[in-house]
Amino acid sequence: MINSLLNKFELDTPCLVLDLDILESNLHKMQVAATRAGKQLRPHAKTHKCSILAKTQMAAGAVGICVAKVSEAEALVNRDLQNILITGPVATERKIARMVDLLSRAPNLMVAIDRPESVTTLADLLHARWMSMDVLLDLDVGLHRTGVTPSAAMDLARLILTRPELRLKGIQAYAGQVQHIPSYEERKKASLACLQEAAGVFRQLQAITDTCSIFSASGTGTFDIDLEIPELTDMQVGSYVCMDTEYLSIGSAADPKQFSAFTPALRLLTSVISCNQPGFVTVDAGLKSLYRDGGLPRLFGEQAAGLAYSWFGDEYGRITSINGGELPALGSVLELVTSHCDPTINLFDRFYLVRDDQVVGIWPIDLRGCSQ
Repeated sequence: MINSLLNKFELDTPCLVLDLDILESNLHKMQVAATRAGKQLRPHAKTHKCSILAKTQMAAGAVGICVAKVSEAEALVNRDLQNILITGPVATERKIARMVDLLSRAPNLMVAIDRPESVTTLADLLHARWMSMDVLLDLDVGLHRTGVTPSAAMDLARLILTRPELRLKGIQAYAGQVQHIPSYEERKKASLACLQEAAGVFRQLQAITDTCSIFSASGTGTFDIDLEIPELTDMQVGSYVCMDTEYLSIGSAADPKQFSAFTPALRLLTSVISCNQPGFVTVDAGLKSLYRDGGLPRLFGEQAAGLAYSWFGDEYGRITSINGGELPALGSVLELVTSHCDPTINLFDRFYLVRDDQVVGIWPIDLRGCSQ
């Protein structure tokens, strides 16, 4: 139970807070951008790991939810969510069997697929249970993490089409390698080149099957760029809802020095626990509270202009003054924008919800640890 008079700076630290006004603004901005361009949002729950936030995205207009792992899909279905796309290949027979089990409770479940062996295993398991499933062909457009090359896409597509248990609904083409290119113009050029190649494959597939209607791609860093691709139907954006310094550090259409489209709704609160040394103070948020990837956490709010965070161990961080100004006192609570929101969120059990600095609720991070 939350005391409705509790100020966020009275929370025990380190902890994660979500500013609801900013969160709702981010949701609205992305939904409006997609709708105006005639696209659909299928945002990624791997970012926030929270079923309530996934439901909030659906209520705001999203057509479905993406997840990376089977266990995330299971958790969302257990909480009455549908229209889920598993974006990561499911390769082992054991995991494919779990996915087929889930299909009985989520008949519109989809999965991205990139190997002939996976096609055969999935189709055989479905055939044994008199079931069928929608799949997307996972296309590698330069990330080289998963997916089939565009030149080999039609061979895999034809194999899928030989199996009546599988319905080829379209393609997935995530260009993760371009999302954080600092220059907006360079990022735009790279993303459009990737997705135009994918669009060619999509058109080829549409010519051989009338079930091919989904072209799922994009990310937060290229959301406004990728809207220019006519064939694109679904946007797999994730970090926009929370934001982090990794994204805030890249250029945007409006500002070459920072990504200004969305504001950080997610912040981590940390307390000054030692001020015995000259020149810096120690806070209680270190590597176990902030994932060390994508840049440095950044101070938020009134302290942002004068203070800087640096890593100081598993449990601790160091706060210094940029211009030699006064350092925060013992017990002071500071706000940090996280370096990389997705893995940082996976370190915590809950979000504290705030409006005007008042704590108004808690959302459990109930997909935390769903990595299988």
